[in-house]
Amino acid sequence: MKKVVTTKTATRTERDSMGEMQVPVRALWGASTQRALENFPIARRGLPRALPRAYGHLKSACAAVNAALGQLDARRAEAIIAAADDVAAGDLDRHFVVDVYQTGSGTSTHTNVNEVIANRANQRLGFGPGAFGMDGAVHPNDHVNRGQSSNDTFPTAMHVAAVLGLRRDLRPALDVLHDELGAKAIAWDDVVKIGRTHLMDATPISLGQVFGGYAAQISDARARLDHATTALATSLAIGGTAVGTGLNTPADFGARVAAALSERLPDAGPFAEARNHPAAQASRDEVLAAHGALQTAAVALSKIANDIRLLGSGPRAGLGELRLPALQPGSSIMPGKVNPVLCESVIQVACRVTGNQAAITAGAFGGVGSIFELNVAMPMMADALLESIDLLARVTRLFAERVIAGLEVDTEQLDADLESSLMLVTRLVPRIGYDRAAQMATRAMAEGRTLRSVVLETGWLDAETLDALLDPGAMTRPDPGR
Repeated sequence: MKKVVTTKTATRTERDSMGEMQVPVRALWGASTQRALENFPIARRGLPRALPRAYGHLKSACAAVNAALGQLDARRAEAIIAAADDVAAGDLDRHFVVDVYQTGSGTSTHTNVNEVIANRANQRLGFGPGAFGMDGAVHPNDHVNRGQSSNDTFPTAMHVAAVLGLRRDLRPALDVLHDELGAKAIAWDDVVKIGRTHLMDATPISLGQVFGGYAAQISDARARLDHATTALATSLAIGGTAVGTGLNTPADFGARVAAALSERLPDAGPFAEARNHPAAQASRDEVLAAHGALQTAAVALSKIANDIRLLGSGPRAGLGELRLPALQPGSSIMPGKVNPVLCESVIQVACRVTGNQAAITAGAFGGVGSIFELNVAMPMMADALLESIDLLARVTRLFAERVIAGLEVDTEQLDADLESSLMLVTRLVPRIGYDRAAQMATRAMAEGRTLRSVVLETGWLDAETLDALLDPGAMTRPDPGR
């Protein structure tokens, strides 16, 4: 028989208000985090790393403000700030272990943050992990959490993490996509194609106009996201402590912390304390609105990606108006097949963001998440919000750089479609009337002929006039004579 070898992780004994717990000896978390780790083996994954890193920025700012207000001695404050900076830099990511689906206020994650920062600070002060009760040591509640509560810090960390992701990642990615779409709009301004409505042939439009429309959608999406980002940044709950009254914190603590965050993160701020703390803690309206802007952006991206994959369909049995970059083999059974894989990736991300919107909406509902003085669905909402930002930022940049930048036009296919189109007849309506025009289009379709040949046969218009009227390029601009 095969011998089974088992190993046991070395542990140390930690204590919190409920008693003793065994914690892995190398872990920087403490007893309360260990309880949460054992209580919530649900998703078996923690919150996005952006959340504890944002907490690091917040805790560093709080310690600096507490030191300035005389709430913390300089020695402890300096150690806490340095430890919080390690968290913000991502150096301690592996120590944030609490499951996404935990207590609805995020208290378990907040406790995890406090304990990790306290233990790291104590290491800097010459203590070992778990020295919280020793003279001169940093305590997670008394010092790291001075003047704070889970109920005001967790939503603040949510907002800070989201603002950082929006301004540093998603907004630049949308800028790249907008520029690529805009460049195509200019380059293809005179490339005329048949338009389509209801998936059926319509009047001509230039490919530049089509891509200009796509660029305008992205521009509008940026504007909505900019507004939502500002709302997140200027509604920080910090300073409200338990229920929004600011119990156990100096009156100007929240404003000072927001100012410290603005100085610390100049590319993401300015940050500001919420105008009304009970509202900032009882609801997640800004998060809901921000994710609504994310979903709108996702829908725009999905529409653009879907149009492009359809315009590139074929190469011989589809529309074939665009040639997409060949990124990878498309089939394990059909040699030579190439699929619009990144377009499909964009569409799937949009589906995920739409699902996240539903989750965040449910979490914001009174009676579900927002009840009385506190929202209790915040970890789930933070997870969904930060995932949507990250997914959109990544797929947007890839779509811009690997698809839009490499698009090419099959002008022969465009010209053939225009030549055979019956909807050019629309331009004749002011000259021969709607009924006669419809008669010509129907006859051309039934006899498999071009519209031009059928109209010339009637003698209603001479060749020169007809050629001018049926010029597809002229149909893409407003008629100067009307």
